[in-house]
Amino acid sequence: MSDKPSRQNHYYPLEILFGKVFSPFEQFLRRATAGGIILIFATVLTLFLSNSPWHSQYHLFWENHFGIHWGHWILDQSLHHWINDGLMVVFFFVVGLELKREFLVGELSSLRDAALPIIAAGGGMLVPALIYHQINPSGPAAEGWGIPMATDIAFAIGILVLLAWRIPRNLIVFLTALAIADDLGAVLVIAIFYTPSLNLIALLIAGLLLLGLVLLNQSGVRKVLPYLILGLPFWYFVMLSGIHATVAGILLAFTIPARGRIRPDQLADSLSARSENLRDTIIHSKRLDPLVNGKLAGIIQSIEHSSAEAIAPQQHLEHRIQPWVTFLVIPIFALANAGINFAHVNSGMLLSHVTLGIYLGLVLGKFAGISLLSWLAIKIKLARLPSGVRWPHLLGAAWLAGIGFTMSLFISDLAFKDALMVEEAKLGILLASLTAACIGLLWLFWVGNKIKELE
Repeated sequence: MSDKPSRQNHYYPLEILFGKVFSPFEQFLRRATAGGIILIFATVLTLFLSNSPWHSQYHLFWENHFGIHWGHWILDQSLHHWINDGLMVVFFFVVGLELKREFLVGELSSLRDAALPIIAAGGGMLVPALIYHQINPSGPAAEGWGIPMATDIAFAIGILVLLAWRIPRNLIVFLTALAIADDLGAVLVIAIFYTPSLNLIALLIAGLLLLGLVLLNQSGVRKVLPYLILGLPFWYFVMLSGIHATVAGILLAFTIPARGRIRPDQLADSLSARSENLRDTIIHSKRLDPLVNGKLAGIIQSIEHSSAEAIAPQQHLEHRIQPWVTFLVIPIFALANAGINFAHVNSGMLLSHVTLGIYLGLVLGKFAGISLLSWLAIKIKLARLPSGVRWPHLLGAAWLAGIGFTMSLFISDLAFKDALMVEEAKLGILLASLTAACIGLLWLFWVGNKIKELE
């Protein structure tokens, strides 16, 4: 008898996860796992450079200014701000595409399935913010309450995939949906609470450009270029309005069409007719090389064009851009933002209210908020546990949700102007993320073994 686990059990087999044929969700998991590995490498490299003999040059490098000048119009920012206000817009654009997909056809499309991850995400944002506020009720430090609210999807999902043999597949689905709902909450927090002032004229222009993007969608425009042409000035005027520029990425993503120009059944009819034409051309042609047979090349190009029209622009963009975000944008963001010089770390920093508020918020607040709100939602029958997922599994996912790396670093840069507070926030984020990752990994490893023994 084979020792290989049955495909019918609820454990998620690695041979499916890393096989040759992938569903969209499995492709997402592979990218998240690889992204987590790259992000760990970028973080370790950042910490090494920050504590090397070149640490001064390293930090000064990100303060170099670059500008775009056109007559009297000037857009000049440091490299650090170009990354956080410009490059990270691409990250938020992909987050927006993922959110839209989840709301349309994914785990958040059904109220019954979405209830638990959305309620859990709400608890996982509210309790950490309350814990931070209790420790930092007033003063400049109070502005950091949004930092421990975020979950880093790449790190958290990457750890779950490492435990794929020992956990139910639906636990990965649950944590993915929770992290995506968490991302939406974080974006709303940034837009509402980290906007110091508003330029109403710029906001009005941004609103008109957003209306233009919506009209493009509603009028059936499926080419990507018109959206990008309007999207660039939309990003600029959102930034000029006082709302953080990354919010433009989310809003732009929601205007991208989620349906192709033709339906799959229409594609099938088109391909059937063209296949017959292709077969006849092959039979009656002496030259079968498309380079020299123009008719043959035309038929093949028409098949390619028809197939492309069946793919939604949203799906096409997500597939094309996400690898760049995973392997370039996020690592560059980590290199520019995650650096801490440990020579400056002392007991005062370790025990500062900012560090403690973030650490306790992420490690204890995330766990308590997600587990308690999930228990309450299931108890009063607002939600249900996903199939195959047991309470010990969910508690392990709640620990992993305390990994708040990318979005937490991003919010800390918005929350604090004081350099020392920014360093304390980074320290709290790194220590909390490491703690949550270790606890979640060990917890789920132990739970997986215990449940397998009982079965």
